[in-house]
Amino acid sequence: MVLTSQVSAMESFSTLPLSQLSFRPPKPKRNTASSPSPSPSPWNQRTTKPSRIRCQKMFVPGFGEASPEAKAAKNLHNFFTYVAVKIVSAQLESYNPEAYEELMEFLSKNSLNDGDKFCANLMRESPRHQSLALRILEVRSAYCKKDFEWDNLKRLAFKMVDESNTRVMRDYVLETSHEEN
Repeated sequence: MVLTSQVSAMESFSTLPLSQLSFRPPKPKRNTASSPSPSPSPWNQRTTKPSRIRCQKMFVPGFGEASPEAKAAKNLHNFFTYVAVKIVSAQLESYNPEAYEELMEFLSKNSLNDGDKFCANLMRESPRHQSLALRILEVRSAYCKKDFEWDNLKRLAFKMVDESNTRVMRDYVLETSHEEN
């Protein structure tokens, strides 16, 4: 329970530029008709109205031009190619063993790490390979749009992060409590 509140507190924390921070409390409102105006001093004058800064997202440094979400989407894109190749190869194995063997031979020589490069190379191999590549592209699109369970991905990602964080912290506490005894 304590861990959950600490994580929530950490999630709501964000870094603000120093130019947006104020170390002075806001000036009390004065009734200008009843009180004399103090002499202007650079320390007492405020050039802008205080505003509440609302930061809802964390800044993630070190990702260059792409956001973490863009990097994850790229990895999912390549994963969808992998899934499509698995689906197509399973289909071919049962009804077209010759095409299955050709795809397996191509797979043994070409990496699936970059899905688009894999499909482009497959397409250029031969007319038979071109039809395999088109089938993989079709299955990849259909799987991504219709079959992949996006809500389940989000739920599983949250669950894995929570369980992993709990396990790491529990292991650390157990390890350090044995060292103190």
